[in-house]
Amino acid sequence: MFPRGWPGAALLLLRASVVCAVLTQDFGHRQLVSSWIQGLAVLLALALSAGYQTPIAALVGLLFHALIWSQLGVDSVAEVIIFSLDALALALLGPGAYSVDGYRFGRRVVVLPP
Repeated sequence: MFPRGWPGAALLLLRASVVCAVLTQDFGHRQLVSSWIQGLAVLLALALSAGYQTPIAALVGLLFHALIWSQLGVDSVAEVIIFSLDALALALLGPGAYSVDGYRFGRRVVVLPP
Protein backbone atom coordinates (compact mmCIF):
# COMPACT_ATOMS: atom_id res chain seq x y z
CA MET A 1 0.00 0.00 0.00
CA PHE A 2 2.92 2.36 0.68
CA PRO A 3 5.77 1.29 -1.60
CA ARG A 4 9.00 3.26 -1.71
CA GLY A 5 11.47 3.75 -4.54
CA TRP A 6 10.35 3.63 -8.16
CA PRO A 7 6.85 2.27 -7.41
CA GLY A 8 6.32 5.09 -4.90
CA ALA A 9 7.49 7.62 -7.49
CA ALA A 10 5.10 6.09 -10.04
CA LEU A 11 2.20 6.49 -7.60
CA LEU A 12 3.27 10.11 -7.04
CA LEU A 13 3.09 10.64 -10.82
CA LEU A 14 -0.32 8.96 -10.95
CA ARG A 15 -1.56 11.33 -8.22
CA ALA A 16 -0.19 14.26 -10.25
CA SER A 17 -2.01 12.96 -13.33
CA VAL A 18 -5.35 12.85 -11.50
CA VAL A 19 -4.72 16.34 -10.07
CA CYS A 20 -4.04 17.67 -13.57
CA ALA A 21 -7.24 16.04 -14.81
CA VAL A 22 -9.32 17.59 -12.02
CA LEU A 23 -7.82 21.05 -12.50
CA THR A 24 -8.17 20.82 -16.29
CA GLN A 25 -11.87 20.05 -15.96
CA ASP A 26 -12.31 22.74 -13.32
CA PHE A 27 -10.55 25.59 -15.09
CA GLY A 28 -11.63 24.48 -18.56
CA HIS A 29 -15.30 25.00 -17.65
CA ARG A 30 -14.96 27.74 -15.04
CA GLN A 31 -17.57 29.98 -16.71
CA LEU A 32 -20.17 27.21 -16.67
CA VAL A 33 -19.52 25.69 -13.22
CA SER A 34 -20.59 27.32 -9.96
CA SER A 35 -17.95 28.80 -7.69
CA TRP A 36 -18.49 26.34 -4.83
CA ILE A 37 -17.76 23.42 -7.17
CA GLN A 38 -14.60 25.18 -8.29
CA GLY A 39 -13.54 25.61 -4.66
CA LEU A 40 -14.20 21.95 -3.93
CA ALA A 41 -12.16 20.97 -6.98
CA VAL A 42 -9.20 23.00 -5.73
CA LEU A 43 -9.49 21.40 -2.27
CA LEU A 44 -9.68 17.99 -3.91
CA ALA A 45 -6.57 18.76 -5.95
CA LEU A 46 -4.71 19.83 -2.80
CA ALA A 47 -5.73 16.63 -0.98
CA LEU A 48 -4.62 14.49 -3.89
CA SER A 49 -1.34 16.38 -4.25
CA ALA A 50 -0.49 15.83 -0.61
CA GLY A 51 -1.74 12.25 -0.65
CA TYR A 52 -4.32 12.82 2.08
CA GLN A 53 -7.14 10.21 2.18
CA THR A 54 -6.10 9.26 -1.34
CA PRO A 55 -8.54 6.41 -2.15
CA ILE A 56 -11.50 8.50 -1.00
CA ALA A 57 -10.22 11.63 -2.75
CA ALA A 58 -9.68 9.70 -6.00
CA LEU A 59 -13.27 8.42 -5.90
CA VAL A 60 -14.50 11.96 -5.20
CA GLY A 61 -12.44 13.08 -8.20
CA LEU A 62 -14.18 10.46 -10.32
CA LEU A 63 -17.55 11.74 -9.07
CA PHE A 64 -16.44 15.30 -9.84
CA HIS A 65 -15.68 14.29 -13.43
CA ALA A 66 -19.04 12.51 -13.70
CA LEU A 67 -20.81 15.65 -12.42
CA ILE A 68 -19.06 17.88 -14.94
CA TRP A 69 -19.69 15.47 -17.81
CA SER A 70 -23.35 15.03 -16.92
CA GLN A 71 -23.94 18.78 -16.70
CA LEU A 72 -21.87 19.96 -19.66
CA GLY A 73 -21.64 16.94 -21.93
CA VAL A 74 -18.65 14.95 -23.05
CA ASP A 75 -16.05 16.52 -25.33
CA SER A 76 -14.14 13.33 -26.03
CA VAL A 77 -14.91 9.73 -25.10
CA ALA A 78 -11.18 8.95 -24.97
CA GLU A 79 -10.69 11.73 -22.43
CA VAL A 80 -13.49 10.32 -20.27
CA ILE A 81 -11.97 6.84 -20.35
CA ILE A 82 -8.44 8.04 -19.52
CA PHE A 83 -9.57 10.29 -16.65
CA SER A 84 -11.82 7.58 -15.24
CA LEU A 85 -9.16 4.86 -15.41
CA ASP A 86 -6.54 7.12 -13.79
CA ALA A 87 -8.81 7.98 -10.87
CA LEU A 88 -9.95 4.38 -10.44
CA ALA A 89 -6.37 3.07 -10.53
CA LEU A 90 -5.33 5.60 -7.90
CA ALA A 91 -8.27 4.67 -5.68
CA LEU A 92 -7.34 0.98 -5.89
CA LEU A 93 -3.54 1.34 -5.57
CA GLY A 94 -3.35 3.93 -2.80
CA PRO A 95 -1.06 6.90 -2.27
CA GLY A 96 2.43 5.38 -1.99
CA ALA A 97 5.14 6.19 0.52
CA TYR A 98 5.56 9.81 -0.54
CA SER A 99 2.28 11.07 0.89
CA VAL A 100 0.56 12.18 4.06
CA ASP A 101 -1.19 8.81 4.23
CA GLY A 102 2.16 7.04 3.89
CA TYR A 103 3.53 9.08 6.75
CA ARG A 104 0.50 8.52 8.98
CA PHE A 105 -0.24 4.87 8.24
CA GLY A 106 2.98 3.65 6.61
CA ARG A 107 5.27 0.81 7.48
CA ARG A 108 5.84 0.16 11.15
CA VAL A 109 7.81 -2.33 13.13
CA VAL A 110 5.48 -4.64 14.98
CA VAL A 111 6.94 -6.31 18.05
CA LEU A 112 5.03 -9.36 19.19
CA PRO A 113 5.21 -10.32 22.86
CA PRO A 114 6.88 -13.67 23.62
